[in-house]
Amino acid sequence: MKQHLNTLYVTTQGVYLAKDGAAVVVRIEKKSRLRLPLHNLDGIVCFGRIGASPSLLAACAEAGVSVSFLSIYGKLLARVLGFTSGNVLLRRQQYRMSDLPEATLCIAKSMVLGKIANSRTVLLRSARETEDKSLEELLRKASTYLKNSLHLAESANSIDVLRGVEGDAASTYFSVFNDMLFGDPTLKLVGRTRRPPMDPVNAMLSFMYVILSHDIRSACESVGLDSQVGFLHRDRPGRPSIALDLMEEFRSVLVDRYVITLINRRQISPSDFESQPGGGIGIKDSARKMMLKGWQERKQESMKHEFTDETVSLGLFPHLQARLLARHIRGDLDAYPPCFWK
Repeated sequence: MKQHLNTLYVTTQGVYLAKDGAAVVVRIEKKSRLRLPLHNLDGIVCFGRIGASPSLLAACAEAGVSVSFLSIYGKLLARVLGFTSGNVLLRRQQYRMSDLPEATLCIAKSMVLGKIANSRTVLLRSARETEDKSLEELLRKASTYLKNSLHLAESANSIDVLRGVEGDAASTYFSVFNDMLFGDPTLKLVGRTRRPPMDPVNAMLSFMYVILSHDIRSACESVGLDSQVGFLHRDRPGRPSIALDLMEEFRSVLVDRYVITLINRRQISPSDFESQPGGGIGIKDSARKMMLKGWQERKQESMKHEFTDETVSLGLFPHLQARLLARHIRGDLDAYPPCFWK
């Protein structure tokens, strides 16, 4: 079983990453501030003006440590990877199945069922936490609507119908998102805006979705899948479609719930955000570091995976799902089992 490894997040501007033996060294103004063995890392994520030596990038590629370079606001700019791992026969079968409407619908349906069921879990948990009876009733009503959406998704006879059900369920879920926020009343979601995010909550969601996509894309590639070829998301140049497919099961229970918790515990405030050129809202560096630290701690928590019956860290759940998807594509499993959160 794969072990949970850490992700190194580098946010301090002007940092230079270098190789020292079998370790990565973080240097600030030519002084070494941190040294981490590469075998303890699953990935390195750099935000903004971060440099890295060619020898370090080569060592990371050889060790299977992905290095992602993002803009200071979280937009993916580039990734450094080694040779594609895994069996080429797996990828060839992945390509074949993605061209078969029936096989595509079967896999996509499982992913959508997982997404909707897990969104219901988040709604019901917030309903139990609120002391406002009217809000509790509203959240439970939305969860009932999503329960009906599960039946519609199960009976969908085409990928377009399935995407319609998924979109309608997502719209219902986000329509009551603010009702799950009990912290600062000024931290509310003003619709779902992405590029750029137009309010602090959207900024938090978009930022954490980027971090989650890094983890899931790495998981897909580690089991030998081609991250560009998906089933629910259409192929598009530069889009990691299969990583976005798997993300759907984890968005609400990992990212959304984490953001809700930060706001409800008042661990983040309006002063942690700033306006960006173009009218968007960005997260200040100190708040990003706090969020990344909490995210790393969250990934180290353990929970039982319902299908495999293993108790593993939450950070390994994307790897388990990627492995199960690969097993289904190879023909070892009759269907892809989605991750249902308890």
